[in-house]
Amino acid sequence: MFGFIFGEMWQGLRRNTSMVVSVVLVTFVSLTFVGAAIMLQFQIQSMKTYWYDRAQVAVDFCRDISTSPDCAAGQATQEQKDAVEAELNGDALRPYVSEVYFENQDEAYQRFLEQFKDDPMVTFVKPEQLNETFWVNLTNPQDSDIIIQTLTGMPGVELVSDQRQFLDSIFSVLNGASLASFGVALVMLIAAVLLIATTIRLSVFSRRRELRIMRLVGASNGFIQAPFILEGVFAGFVGSVLASLAVVGTTHWYVEGHLAASRPGLQLVSVWPHAIGTSAIIIVIGVLLAGIASSISIRRYLRV
Repeated sequence: MFGFIFGEMWQGLRRNTSMVVSVVLVTFVSLTFVGAAIMLQFQIQSMKTYWYDRAQVAVDFCRDISTSPDCAAGQATQEQKDAVEAELNGDALRPYVSEVYFENQDEAYQRFLEQFKDDPMVTFVKPEQLNETFWVNLTNPQDSDIIIQTLTGMPGVELVSDQRQFLDSIFSVLNGASLASFGVALVMLIAAVLLIATTIRLSVFSRRRELRIMRLVGASNGFIQAPFILEGVFAGFVGSVLASLAVVGTTHWYVEGHLAASRPGLQLVSVWPHAIGTSAIIIVIGVLLAGIASSISIRRYLRV
């Protein structure tokens, strides 16, 4: 019995080779987009966990060129810096602060040169144009508002900012890209499902006489439907395997081979476990969608 079912499946695949190839390609493209979106979401969550735990509060002191109303008195004095440091180390803020370190203008300039060494505009920046800053590591990054509210407006302080504000804008862009990938993938998956259903209907139509004979001799509906469902599942499986290979290949050669080396600040953590998990997910999606589309198509045609 199983030999007959698989024989009928291969016969159907040979008769509709062009349609099967189309199903495989559409499934491959759509599930590749699904895999990319899933991988991007995994990486966004990993990056959030990594960077939010390391987010700092920056207390920028006034410079001679500061235009903020809080800096009308000019550059911050040593007494004003000492007052801010005393506040950070005081009893009120000590439970929220894990570490504080001071960065003068020369140190800020060296860090700036290291970060933007490839930018030709770096030559126009001078140390005196940069702020002296207290960098505050928090025990719990969620408590940043307490530090900001306490230190904002103190004499000599130009700005108190939370690095998480800048991270939020970056992650919102990445989430937008992920949603766009899911949107494209959804459209492509709908096209793949419709193409699978059409392929199965064509296969059924080309063998309609054989099916009538099988029904006349008492073949069960499940026995008749099995070869056609397996055709769709086979095409979906091949397309999903190709998509999973694309995800794994991109992870190996581009993400870890190029992106991680050229952009170490991205902190691409746990990439391989995510790639393997994503590959399993898209294979399951491909097989399930193909099986469901094939089953519905053959049932409607045979009026089961």
